[in-house]
Amino acid sequence: MIVAGLVLSAMLGLGCSDKQPAATTEAAPAQTDPQSAADGVTPTPMPADALRINPDRAFKYNKEVVAFGSRPVASVGHKKLEEYLIAKLKKDDVEIDKFPIASPVGNYTGRNYIAKFPGKKDGIIVVAGHYDTVFSLPKAFVGANDGGSSTALPLEIADVLRGKPNSGYSIWLVWTDAEEAFKTWTADDSLYGTRHLAAKWKEDGTAAKIKAFILVDMIGDADLDIQEELNSTPALRKIEYQAASDLGYQSHFFRAQMAVEDDHLPFAKIGVPVVDVIDLDYGYNNVFHHSVDDTLDKESPKSLQIAGDTVLEMIRLLDLQ
Repeated sequence: MIVAGLVLSAMLGLGCSDKQPAATTEAAPAQTDPQSAADGVTPTPMPADALRINPDRAFKYNKEVVAFGSRPVASVGHKKLEEYLIAKLKKDDVEIDKFPIASPVGNYTGRNYIAKFPGKKDGIIVVAGHYDTVFSLPKAFVGANDGGSSTALPLEIADVLRGKPNSGYSIWLVWTDAEEAFKTWTADDSLYGTRHLAAKWKEDGTAAKIKAFILVDMIGDADLDIQEELNSTPALRKIEYQAASDLGYQSHFFRAQMAVEDDHLPFAKIGVPVVDVIDLDYGYNNVFHHSVDDTLDKESPKSLQIAGDTVLEMIRLLDLQ
């Protein structure tokens, strides 16, 4: 699924980290300096009516997604999940973005789902997560965290936003397809959905309107430890940690730094500000990642709440700028 290109020592006075990525490849250039975005951040007051997610409902969505079984592109589970997304978003303004996939194992059709919640400010904040699971793994792989949590959390955010007035930027929720490699993770065999969408939005002018592309991935881990992702835009990494601090969740963020190849990179390459909210430390030595042990018992509604509320607080902070 995701390939970590670089792991650095743990930050914030915690000494060396024993965290390791699942696999390594040539690192994408990290948009960073050695200083952590967490340095010097202190909590700020929040309004009493700040938006929050319902963790039990988010976890319910996670369970429903996992119930479809393995969900690689063109599978029965993948098709059922697409129908599920359409049903859940039937009250919203939804665009289905179809695109061709020329993979090493054949040609397929992918679909990104985009739910649009209008705002009054001129600009767009995108919150995205992939909904496919690994093509080459056994059917026993259900991707509860890797693919399940990143599908469920945007669905819950849609519930929070639906029917509420929005005086800030428009918010677009995106469920990306074909994030996973079909054979072996390479620049050409990965991130099919976002590579297509970034090119499309660059051409039609949408990309220039995006104030932030916030990616959520593997955020259901019961032992939540979200890294400071170094290919993310430094200013957005700072906002991420500010949001977590405002909520009292900072102990779950930025214990370590890591550069990750993920769905945010195609947008970073065209100049869109991006941030990857990810916990690529799933089990000891990341042992549950891309394993049949990636199951619901390794997840927690509290982790979805921490990640989801932090994303909503990031949106609030961006609206204040």
